[in-house]
Amino acid sequence: MTRFVLTKIFHAIITFVLSGIVIFFGVRMLPGDPALAMAGEEATPERLGAIRADLGLDQPLLVQFFKFIGDIVTGDLGESTRTGLAVTEMIATTLPVTLWLSLYAIVVAVIVGIALGMIAERFRGKWPEFGSNFIALLGLSVPNFWLGLLAIMGLAVALGWFPASGYVDVLSDPIRGIYYLTLPAVILGTSLAAVITRQTRASMIESMGTDYVRMARAKGLSRPRVLFRYGLRNSLIVLVTIIGLQLGGLISGAVVTEKIFALPGLGKLTLDAVFSRDYPVIQAVVLVITASYILINLAVDILYSVINPQIRVSEDAS
Repeated sequence: MTRFVLTKIFHAIITFVLSGIVIFFGVRMLPGDPALAMAGEEATPERLGAIRADLGLDQPLLVQFFKFIGDIVTGDLGESTRTGLAVTEMIATTLPVTLWLSLYAIVVAVIVGIALGMIAERFRGKWPEFGSNFIALLGLSVPNFWLGLLAIMGLAVALGWFPASGYVDVLSDPIRGIYYLTLPAVILGTSLAAVITRQTRASMIESMGTDYVRMARAKGLSRPRVLFRYGLRNSLIVLVTIIGLQLGGLISGAVVTEKIFALPGLGKLTLDAVFSRDYPVIQAVVLVITASYILINLAVDILYSVINPQIRVSEDAS
């Protein structure tokens, strides 16, 4: 087990290093001049040169790159060229909003997706299965931004059940915080719930058709008990894969949802940084999202070995 975990950690470190290289050079390929964005269209060449020198943009790319690596190692991500604030402080302020939203969305998606998937398997060929499949298809087909606008107009403005925008810190006021995040979380988790529904249904149909499940039924075990004990348990690896990959996607995909509901999260910070060519913030945000993907995949790989030890044994042997 130790060798398996250390191997996965080593792979994660290599992936992070390569991602850092891509992030640095990729950001500098963006069109536009951050110095011009800071100084304005009427800036003199002397003013632009002074800003570039202050930001280090007048130095060779390799010098900028090694400074970028050194800043990551020391935990100093620089200052925003737009606000002048420390990038670490800005991310520390906005990241919790996105994390709470993403975690809430994935909880909603898992509960709804597994429930609908089990209903679809339990009532195959009947109207509950058709209803579950229709809801899943709807969740995959309707874009989140359109669904969010409809939810704001219907549930927030017309009925007044939820706030149309705003954010309350979950730690300072859990009840109001969860209340304000409910509508955005449901919208963000819709597509994930649809994927989980379809995968749960397919995995459980396959599991319920195996010989050991038929043997359990022949021994007199009730169908609901077999459904939970054997069908759902053997579908966990597929579900863990989907949830793990989609959690990273939710963190990066929350940009549109946060914009629609005016949430002060990582998405809003990213859009503001891109529009103003704020290199330090863009680099830091993409780096944080990349690190979240890597850490989530690492956790999923380790969780695999807990759910199914055969995976650990096969990788150790190879």
